[in-house]
Amino acid sequence: MEEKKIDVQSIIGFLLIGAILIWMLYNNTPDEAVVEETTTEQVEEAPEQPEVADEETETRSSVQNDSTALADAQRRLGAFGYSATLASAEGGVTTIENDLLELKVSNKGGYIEEARLKNFKTYDSIPVYLVKDGNASLNMSLSTTDGRTLNTENLYFEPELTENNGNQILSMKLKVSEEEYLEYRYAMRPGEYMLDFSIRSQGLTGVLNTAQKPVLNWQLKGYRHAKSISYENRYTELIYEYDGGDDDYLGQGSNEEDEDTNVSYIAYKQHFFTSILLTDTPFSTTQFRSKNLVEDEEVDTVYTKEFASTIPLDLKAGELNYNMNWYYGPTDYKILNDYERNLDEIVPLGWGIFGWINKYLFIPFFAFLSSFLPSYGIAIIVMTIVVRILLSPVTYKSYLSQAKMKVLRPEINEINEKYKDNAMKKQQETMKLYSKAGASPMSGCLPALMQIPIFYALFQFFPSAFQLRQKSFLWADDLSSYDTIVELPFHIPFYGDHVSLFPILASVAIFIYMMMTTGQNMQASQQPGMPNMKFLMYLSPLIMLFFFNNYASGLSLYYFTSNLITIGIMLVIKYAIIDEDKIHAKIQENKKKPKKQNRFTRKFQEMMEQAEEQQKKQKK
Repeated sequence: MEEKKIDVQSIIGFLLIGAILIWMLYNNTPDEAVVEETTTEQVEEAPEQPEVADEETETRSSVQNDSTALADAQRRLGAFGYSATLASAEGGVTTIENDLLELKVSNKGGYIEEARLKNFKTYDSIPVYLVKDGNASLNMSLSTTDGRTLNTENLYFEPELTENNGNQILSMKLKVSEEEYLEYRYAMRPGEYMLDFSIRSQGLTGVLNTAQKPVLNWQLKGYRHAKSISYENRYTELIYEYDGGDDDYLGQGSNEEDEDTNVSYIAYKQHFFTSILLTDTPFSTTQFRSKNLVEDEEVDTVYTKEFASTIPLDLKAGELNYNMNWYYGPTDYKILNDYERNLDEIVPLGWGIFGWINKYLFIPFFAFLSSFLPSYGIAIIVMTIVVRILLSPVTYKSYLSQAKMKVLRPEINEINEKYKDNAMKKQQETMKLYSKAGASPMSGCLPALMQIPIFYALFQFFPSAFQLRQKSFLWADDLSSYDTIVELPFHIPFYGDHVSLFPILASVAIFIYMMMTTGQNMQASQQPGMPNMKFLMYLSPLIMLFFFNNYASGLSLYYFTSNLITIGIMLVIKYAIIDEDKIHAKIQENKKKPKKQNRFTRKFQEMMEQAEEQQKKQKK
């Protein structure tokens, strides 16, 4: 063990501090004696009024203590030291609530220290809190004319709660005096997740340093609310609106930062619940930060992401005046859209055409179905059936193209064998055959491409549908989370610690579908330069099985139902609608007819012929 050495400078410092304390006590003693003598004389001169004398003594003592406290607070806090002498400086909270939301606002900092959604529970039946136990803060950094930098999160506001026509109004004032203060004002209405919030100052022109803007810092760590923290974290992100209607987000990286101008709202979205700060006067500049807190889903089980925004506020004539709003509530498209403030962009429905399909087709249609069907699972199945029936003409075109290619397969094989040493001639003769027969390999791809917007829109819709949250169907207890039929005693990377049945069923359906659509083209797929269809046929169901094991069971239910219906439609087309003998006869007729080539085909054939001629010349 290392021996402690004597620090001479420390001893000298302690001696000096002791001498100063003795000197201060010596100088303060006579003043106290004078006060005691004066009080005693007043009591002796008026023995008939002892109670009055006692009251005067207590009053003077109280005044002296208040003066001392005020002087001490002013030394530490400058002009804002007045608030430290008020009763509110002892701490405490004020509760405002309606039928949906309960907020507790702390005297210290004047900000919401607890926000509870009354009508919702987490996956383990605990009330949903967006703010609790210090996971969020709102601090304003103030520069004063006497050279101080003060943080409101360390100062005490005085609360005043009133009611007006059913609205609860809470005024939190950080006071310089009774007429000079910084105010946070909250106004809550019945039946609303949105509350009014304003920041304003009065009489602080000579207190705040106008050369440096007050800076508002809002931070929040998102609590886990869902069964799968990794899945919930995938849809947890910071979103903001800027320049009067454009929106952007920070992404899913471990540490993301951004900065923008004219910001009108900031949303800390936690998949199905969101905290939003909106402003009528756009913030001139704002810096955003997002940090991923889930590195290991087995260990990091409390928080998803940590968000922070740094917002310089503009002073007008030395004062602050911002009218804003807070939203603490569900990430429900209908609720957010009804505010008509572009908040529907917070719900990830997809960009461009994908978002339009969801907004104007799937969301209204699903709401209609779920309004009268007995369960949301049945609503998903019915919507899937309708979608597949509407897309059946596209499925028919795709299968018809496959049937034509199957009929032409023997002739294509002959061409491949005949020109196996001349790839260009082989391609040229194959194109001629397609042109004469009235068939095209692209005619099977185009119908599939037309379905992509529908599939992608639904892929975005189901994970974002708040209506599915904690709604059960069959063995799934929550359609917005994964279903479980077996709990594993270990964790498999990318798969999880459980087995979900809906992804298994969907994978089997995909495998059968791919067998029907690609099995007949296996031979062609083995040619050089072509994808190995057999490999893809096995890979796709496996990806589905692993990828969707932790996804919403409602999405897996949709894919299972969709592929099952598609298989049924294709069987009907194959055995009841399409006759391959008739297709073969029609192709033979088409081959006999003179085929007028379109401009593109003619130009392509000319290019192929020119390339072939150049090839012959090079060989010579």
